[in-house]
Amino acid sequence: MKAWVIYDSVYGNTEKIALAIAAALGSPEDITVFRATSQPPAIPAGLDLLVVGSPTRQFRQTDVLRDFVKNIPDGSLKGIRVAVFDTRIALGDIDSSVGRFFVGRFGYAAKPIADGLKKKGGDLTAPPEGFLVAGTEGPLKDGELQRAAVWARQLVGG
Repeated sequence: MKAWVIYDSVYGNTEKIALAIAAALGSPEDITVFRATSQPPAIPAGLDLLVVGSPTRQFRQTDVLRDFVKNIPDGSLKGIRVAVFDTRIALGDIDSSVGRFFVGRFGYAAKPIADGLKKKGGDLTAPPEGFLVAGTEGPLKDGELQRAAVWARQLVGG
């Protein structure tokens, strides 16, 4: 199986999750991990799975990740399974009722990423997943790296 794991990260938490996912997906020869830029590389022939992740910033993905998805050529993900994750603060950990209201209204980063990848032809293989951080800058909550590995193995039926 050939897979790409593409991410953006602000405080390093999303990068840690991306690396845990990549390690759980398979051998390094088959899994490519890289940070998103605004210009995506050409999708290689034979790519089986594309995993994309971003921290949640103001209820959405980073601008770099948004531009990355936007600049994927239309239809180029046809026949490719896609999966999406974000890093986020749990709704119950948000101190402000106003903050909780806005998160409830606008959500987290993973859903808009998933919607964008589906528009490019990707076949969403699992619901978008969120991995939890403690506070705005993290660190990741205990057990999240292990949960990311389990989630990754489920993507490939393991």
